[in-house]
Amino acid sequence: MIAARIHADAIGVDDVRGRPLIVRERIGSRDLVRAASSEARAAGVTRGMRRREAEARCPEAVCVDADEANEARTFEVVARAIEVFTPRVVLERPGRCEFSTRGPSRYFGGDGALAEQIRAGVAAALGPDGDDVRVGIADGVFVARLAARRSVVVAPGGSAEFVAPWPVSVLDDDDLAGLLVRLGLPTLGSVAALASDAVLARFGSEGRRIHELSRGIDPGPSVFVAPPPDLVERTELDPPAERVDIAAFAAKELADRLLERLAERGLACTRVLVVAETEHGERLTRCWRHTRSEYGDALTPGVLAERVRWQLDAWINTGETTAGITVLTLIPDEVVPADGRQLGFWGGDQVAHQRADRALARVQGILGYEAVTTAVVQGGRTAAEQVRFVPWGEPREPERPLATGTEVAAWPGALPPPFPARVFDPPLPAELVDARGDAVAVNGRGEQSRAPAHVRCRALPAGGGAVRAWAGPWAHDVRWWDPHAYHRCARWQLVVSADEAQRSGARGSHDDVACIVVVEGGRAGVEAIYD
Repeated sequence: MIAARIHADAIGVDDVRGRPLIVRERIGSRDLVRAASSEARAAGVTRGMRRREAEARCPEAVCVDADEANEARTFEVVARAIEVFTPRVVLERPGRCEFSTRGPSRYFGGDGALAEQIRAGVAAALGPDGDDVRVGIADGVFVARLAARRSVVVAPGGSAEFVAPWPVSVLDDDDLAGLLVRLGLPTLGSVAALASDAVLARFGSEGRRIHELSRGIDPGPSVFVAPPPDLVERTELDPPAERVDIAAFAAKELADRLLERLAERGLACTRVLVVAETEHGERLTRCWRHTRSEYGDALTPGVLAERVRWQLDAWINTGETTAGITVLTLIPDEVVPADGRQLGFWGGDQVAHQRADRALARVQGILGYEAVTTAVVQGGRTAAEQVRFVPWGEPREPERPLATGTEVAAWPGALPPPFPARVFDPPLPAELVDARGDAVAVNGRGEQSRAPAHVRCRALPAGGGAVRAWAGPWAHDVRWWDPHAYHRCARWQLVVSADEAQRSGARGSHDDVACIVVVEGGRAGVEAIYD
C-alpha cells in the first residue's frame, strides 16, 4: 500500500524522498506500526510491530503519527485515478479500496493487464510518491487484500493454495490468532485442514467465518436485501456549505436519520453512497464500505458520520469542488437483516441516549460544531494535558494513553494528585514574589531563588494574598526534541490566603485557596485552582 508515503505528504513532512517511512498509532499505551514504506519493510519492519523495535531495525526511518482525516483527504487522489479504469470504487479505509474486475479485465485484456494499468495510472497521479503502489486481484475480497500486500494476481480457483501459508495473524484478531497458535494452528492452511463441523462446534458462527476465509472463500453477509428506494436521506444546505464542519454537521443528522429508519425495518447498512452537489452543478459520488469490527459488519451512526466527514474534507480541500455544497445525499447501497446489538451489561436506556444525542446536535446547530464538547480523561503531565475536550459526535478517544487493562502508562514528572477543578489554558497572568517583593526565579537545576511569599492574580479570591503553604518547585523540560512543542518551566502547588483574612489573622478561613502556579520564561501564571 501507499499509506506511509501518502501520509508523510499529507502532514507536510519535508525531505522524505528515498527515506524509509513508518506510520505509527497509539493503541492504549502501546505505540505500534500502522503502515510502513517498502524501504522500511525491506529492513524488517512489519505492521503491528512496536515502534521501538521498528526504529531499532530501521534507525534511519522517519516516523509520523497516524491521522486518518489527512490520509482520507490525500487518498482521494488514488480513488480518482482508479475511476478512470472502473466506475465503481469502494473505499474501506484510507489507504485501501476495492472494486470489481470482471468487466474491466475483459476490456483491458485480463487481470494482469488491468493490474498493470491501474498501478501505472495511480503512480502517475501520485508523481514521485507512486513507487509503492500495490494492486492485488483474487476471487474474494479477503484474498485480494493479501494479494495486494505482495502485489500479485491470484489465478481463478487458486485462492486456497495462496492463503494456506499465511499466518493466522492476518485475520486481524489478536486474541483469536493467539488462541489458534496455542492450539497448534499457526497458519490458515492448518485451520482449513480442520473439519468444518468441528470448527463450528468450537468457535460458533465466528468459527464458520474464519474457516471459510482460511479456505480462500469470501463468506460475506449471509443474506442480501435490495435497498429500499425510499430510504434515501437528502438535505439542502442554504447558504451553501464551503467549510467542512458545516457540511459534516448536516451529514451527521443524515446518518442518524438513515440508520434509524433502516433499524425500524429491521435492516442494517454495510455500504453507503455519499453524493454531494455544488452551486456550479458539480455532482460528486463516493462509496464507502464498513470493515468488520467489534460492533459487527453494519455501519453505526458515529462510524458513518466519520466516513462522510472524511469524504467531504477530501472533496472540499483538494479542489474537487469549485463552489459551496448545496445538496448532500446518503443512499444505502448494500443492506442486510439487522442482527441486533446487545445492550450494556449494567442496563441503560438507548431511547434516552438517542434523545440526548438529538438535543445536543440541535445545540451544535445553534452554537456551532466546536461549541458542544465532552471531556475525555487521558494521560499527561499537567492538568491541562490530562483532559481532552472532544466535539459531540466525534470518537471519544484520548490522544495520550492513560491505561489499558492492568498496564498503566508512565508519565514521569506528572503532578501528583489531587487534581484541580478549574484549569486555565493558557495560564492566567500572575505575580509570584518572595518576602522582599522580588519575583521568584528558578535556575537551570530547578532550584528556586527564595521561598514564595505572595501571589497576585485576578482569578484568586481578593486578587491573591500570602502563601501559607507550598510544595515544589517541579521543573519540567518537556519534549526537548521537538522545536515546536518544547517548553521549559517550573510549577508550585500553593495554598494562598486572601489579604483581608491574612490581616485579620484568621487561619484556615474559607478564603484560603489552593492553586498551581507556573513560571516559564521569567513570567508567572496561575494554571489551575483547587475548588
